[in-house]
Amino acid sequence: MEGSAALRRASPQRKQLESAVVRFAGDSGDGMQLTGGRFTLATALAGNDLATFPDFPAEIRAPAGSTYGVSAFQINFGGREIKTSGDTVDVLIAMNPAALKVNLADVHAGGLLLVDIGAFGEKNLRKAGYDHDPLEDDGLKGFRVIKIDMSQLTLDALKDTGLSKKEAQRCKNMWALGLVYWIFDRDRQTTVDWLTGKFKSQPEIAAGMVAALNAGHAFGETAEISADIGAFTVPAAAIGAGVYHNVTGTEAMAWGLVAGATLAELKMVFCSYPITPASGILHGLARLKEYGIVTFQAEDEIAAVCAAIGASYAGAIGVTSSSGPGIALKAEGIGLAAATELPLVVINSQRAGPSTGMPTKTEQSDLYQAVFGRNADCPLVVLAARSPADCFDTAIEAVRLATKYMTPVMLLSDGYIANASEPWALPDANGFARFPVSHHHETNGFQPFLRDPETLARPWAIPGTPGLEHRIGGLERDYDTGNVSYDPDNHQRMTDARVAKIAGVAREFPPQPVELGNDHGPIAVVGWGSTYGPINRAVGNLREEGLDVAHIHLRHIWPLPTDLGDLLRRYEKILVPEMNTGQLITLLRSEYLVPAEGLNKVTGKPFAIAEVEAAVRARLEA
Repeated sequence: MEGSAALRRASPQRKQLESAVVRFAGDSGDGMQLTGGRFTLATALAGNDLATFPDFPAEIRAPAGSTYGVSAFQINFGGREIKTSGDTVDVLIAMNPAALKVNLADVHAGGLLLVDIGAFGEKNLRKAGYDHDPLEDDGLKGFRVIKIDMSQLTLDALKDTGLSKKEAQRCKNMWALGLVYWIFDRDRQTTVDWLTGKFKSQPEIAAGMVAALNAGHAFGETAEISADIGAFTVPAAAIGAGVYHNVTGTEAMAWGLVAGATLAELKMVFCSYPITPASGILHGLARLKEYGIVTFQAEDEIAAVCAAIGASYAGAIGVTSSSGPGIALKAEGIGLAAATELPLVVINSQRAGPSTGMPTKTEQSDLYQAVFGRNADCPLVVLAARSPADCFDTAIEAVRLATKYMTPVMLLSDGYIANASEPWALPDANGFARFPVSHHHETNGFQPFLRDPETLARPWAIPGTPGLEHRIGGLERDYDTGNVSYDPDNHQRMTDARVAKIAGVAREFPPQPVELGNDHGPIAVVGWGSTYGPINRAVGNLREEGLDVAHIHLRHIWPLPTDLGDLLRRYEKILVPEMNTGQLITLLRSEYLVPAEGLNKVTGKPFAIAEVEAAVRARLEA
């Protein structure tokens, strides 16, 4: 942009960076998610590639100033392809002592701390667990610390706006954003326009926000502390031509489900019960009713899954969504869908810990639950999205497989994928293969469980269709007539048929690709889900050093790809990074008897690139 170019010419002290990681952190009422979102948009418009990671507190309203109430937003952006939200933080904006305490460990040595000293009063220090002011001793030695009374400077900038002191203080996040815009040479106009529109009915609030934004930017321009703060430019990334949208996993999942139903030419009925971090899908789909989407917020998880099954029984594609605790409650209902052999899509946005655990933190600990977590022999298809944008394509595939094979399909996401965002090149809507679903209409010789010889799927007959009257339910059915049956040989036959049907889905899968590296060698790093970014970047870094490392990433968790065993056996060592205590590794060892080793992490945080690199080096040197 012209203004940014002029600023760069006038600011020769700006240092060019290949990439940078910035984290905004403050109280849950400080507007950190909004601030991060605006910085993300400005960064995307500047042409950088990026990845974000919002980190929410678990408590609905933790005490103000406490470590439990800290909300943070991290963005990694650069002039190269960005695959993770960043290992360590380059710039931390800490709006109070609790934000500093919670996030300091993630800032690398020499990193920049922008601290609002106006919030570092004795009361806030005590709430954060400090027995002294960390800004007044050597506790922050090794960091570049810039102490700024953002609170007072915001009040000063807004003293003539007519806002009350409380209203003015709520604008200090915009003051901080303005300063960070100056540090990274970002254009403010899109944020000014957004604030003006957002608060159109409250023009005095809009004016205050804009004034605070401009004041923070002016502080960076005029305070003559650039030698301490540092002022940077980050070049635009080489991104392919197209129209891009910064998309979260939640948004892409909702849009993918709509696209899947459209391609199948079916009505979609989405039935859900609110739970973190899955609730956003219900919110997103509720805004898309013009596409024929029906959304239903049930009174509990069991009602939600049963309503979705009822929708599928009636000829729509039923979809339900939850996180691990809710999936546990849905388990019997999912088993009912498997027994009745009805299509059902189940979204599992995984979160940390058993029971309530850590609701806003991420984990990959529901793989066992997805593959094995129902009573009796009850197989179903399990897919895993690798990134926010990948949720779109994976959701379409879930709808396609569920309707073609008349089976439940569970799609695994997680807290990181759901909340994180990345630029997504909008696809050509005409480029997707349609898979229109035809309900069964042939009455001659109809039986509800007569199977397609290729897919083993039973016919999908809409109840009430003359000549296709039938009963289904949780009781075992006769293979030929569909009547209730307790015959032991029939139960064996039906169980074998259901298992064979799911196993046969693997014929749909393309050959398992190697993301990076050779299809043989000393070591392969095998991942699934949101570990894609850290693994891919780590393997890429190691290969640039000349190390023979490969990356294999699985979308199809169950059944596994038919060629996966042969591929894995061509490597001497296999490393499986997972945010659990070792679940995919169990499948790989039991199915293929390969010498896989785990790299396991259950901290509620994603893998760092450096963690994967170190683990690979250790195994290559062993």
